[in-house]
Amino acid sequence: MSVRKREWVSPQGEAREAWVVDYVDGSGKRRNKNFKLKRDADAYANRVNAEVRAGTHTPDSISPTVAEAGQLWLQTSENAGLERATLNSYREHLNLHIAPLIGGIRLSQLTVPMVRAFEDKLRIDRSPAMVRKAVGSLSMILSDAHERGLVAQNVVRGLRSKRSRGREQRADRRQKGKLKVGVDIPTPAEIRVLIPHLEGRWRPLFLTAIFTGLRASELRGLRWSDVDLKRGEVHVRQRVDRFGRVGALKSESAERAVPLPPILINTLREWKLACPKGPLDLVFPNGIGNPEGPTNVLHRGLHPMMIAAGLTTTNGEAKYTGLHALRHFFASWCINRRIDGGLELPLKVVQARMGHSTIAMTADVYGHLFPRGDDSAELAAAEKFLV
Repeated sequence: MSVRKREWVSPQGEAREAWVVDYVDGSGKRRNKNFKLKRDADAYANRVNAEVRAGTHTPDSISPTVAEAGQLWLQTSENAGLERATLNSYREHLNLHIAPLIGGIRLSQLTVPMVRAFEDKLRIDRSPAMVRKAVGSLSMILSDAHERGLVAQNVVRGLRSKRSRGREQRADRRQKGKLKVGVDIPTPAEIRVLIPHLEGRWRPLFLTAIFTGLRASELRGLRWSDVDLKRGEVHVRQRVDRFGRVGALKSESAERAVPLPPILINTLREWKLACPKGPLDLVFPNGIGNPEGPTNVLHRGLHPMMIAAGLTTTNGEAKYTGLHALRHFFASWCINRRIDGGLELPLKVVQARMGHSTIAMTADVYGHLFPRGDDSAELAAAEKFLV
């Protein structure tokens, strides 16, 4: 590697000079870069020399910008068959959060301090969760570029230790707090008030959500062949995403059987006679037998019925805005009920019925809802609700 002064005369007859860094990169190819000042050339030479020895150097001339690498990453994700919803989220991370701030920077010029500055800018007007997602997507962009040979290292990995990330995640959880009955989770009394207002084709759908805790995508994908009314259970075997595409479940543990209470067995038996028929054999299709759209479920079904039941905010809107609140209720209901012999359902059973991948996930989300010695009143209310 050398730093030398180059002098020449321009076509207009003007004397010109520059400092040239001449070196051989890690692949054995000779490269050079010009600088106006010698101190800049020396600094670049020292950095490149260290990077070449460490095997982390990528010449600027072959390095794409962050935005260009992001498009390649999206193509990789699409080729991998990721779900449409996931691809949309990745595209939003790139177009709304990454490209506007650092999209024009070449990957070879990106450093750990620059990534830290990017993260600090995100924190100004983005939520902590979105900051994590955007930085995580940037890391995936760099990993994809590294596999393509477009950059020698992923500088995001040097941003902070896993221990630091764990502290941030715990801080976020403390800020959000635990799920609260009556705020995030409908109370038994609220569900009791809501049930009489469930009407038409929405009634079997929402009763199933209340008494089985299936995810919205699992409800959309439920088939009559997965419903065993004689044994009183449903088998969760597939899902339909928000765009109507049938696919596999979120995880292996999501495939499960959930018992049905009598009220739901009777409702589904009646609904089976009136349910629109379609090639997908769906339990909760739209009027022509295709997967029901999530917007219809909420804005034409759940929200109006909650408002009719008086479950509203101070602004007169539905108190619980999504089907996940009913899934939370099912978990709470399972926890605060008793089985034969007066024993509570163990955490492992709740995990299986919720379809969580680990018991730690169930404990983290719902562990605080398990009854204590002073919860007799709540237990009695939940027990009376089931009778």
